[in-house]
Amino acid sequence: MTTEHRSLRSQLDTLTTEAFRPELAEIDTLPTLDIARLMNGEDAQVAAAVALRLPEIAGAVDAISARMSTGGRLVYAGAGTAGRLGVLDASECPPTFATAPGQVVGVIAGGPAALVTSVEGAEDSAELAREDLDALGIGAADAVVGISASGRTPYAVGAVEHARALGALTVGLSCNAGSALAAAAEHGIEVVVGPELLTGSTRLKAGTAQKLVLNMLSTITMIRLGKTYGNLMVDVRASNEKLRARSRRIVALATGAGEEETERALAATDGEVKNAVLVILAGVDGPTAARLLEQSGGHLRAALTTAAPRTSPPSPTA
Repeated sequence: MTTEHRSLRSQLDTLTTEAFRPELAEIDTLPTLDIARLMNGEDAQVAAAVALRLPEIAGAVDAISARMSTGGRLVYAGAGTAGRLGVLDASECPPTFATAPGQVVGVIAGGPAALVTSVEGAEDSAELAREDLDALGIGAADAVVGISASGRTPYAVGAVEHARALGALTVGLSCNAGSALAAAAEHGIEVVVGPELLTGSTRLKAGTAQKLVLNMLSTITMIRLGKTYGNLMVDVRASNEKLRARSRRIVALATGAGEEETERALAATDGEVKNAVLVILAGVDGPTAARLLEQSGGHLRAALTTAAPRTSPPSPTA
């Protein structure tokens, strides 16, 4: 065993996510239902672990939304499962919140091929992370979130260190306390979920914890940016029949309008949900709705106040 291998093994031995659980050493002999119950019990602990980190998550959200409100981007960087989760969260922002192309981005060690197969050695390269961020032209306006269950993955740590040197906001999301990733970032979020059911399989509880936190980072940031009205996705992009039906329903829920009025408003605004809501509630035409929203930075409530609507703006109804 080389000195490098001994060092890595020593590091793994100190990680909570890599700890061996002797009480589960015979799990493979248990009935399937018992194993399922064990896994379900493990998963039930994750939300509580995330809850302990809510102040750090909220702080990161406020910092991210401040950057994005002035035109910055949100970039996730990770390897393996962590990288895939970042790419997944980024890919869901355009259809959900109509984010502009490149506004929320996920980069993964090894590139797109690593989404479906293992790219050996990529996670060990901080240089690859620097190259990936340089290709995006990361700067002081942007926010970069490094994701790593262990908190030691060179790609994620390297991404955060490089982004911080460039003046970008940095967040480090890991599942071990005292991680190098959290130490490298301005905002460290360490969700300690404990040892996995299968030793070292961090796609399990650690992966679930990371998904929950990424959900919060992107969703609450978009709420702060005015991408919702109440709990309605008024910036949803209607790119298929299901989403067009959802658009009509959102307009109706937000305004209380009937089917015909909803259809007229959507037609007058080229299908833009937020604009259609403003047309109905403020009694304005499509171009005026667009202008009011532009002046309010896309915040529907602010646009309604500016428009002096014919009735006080209601909260979205169930």
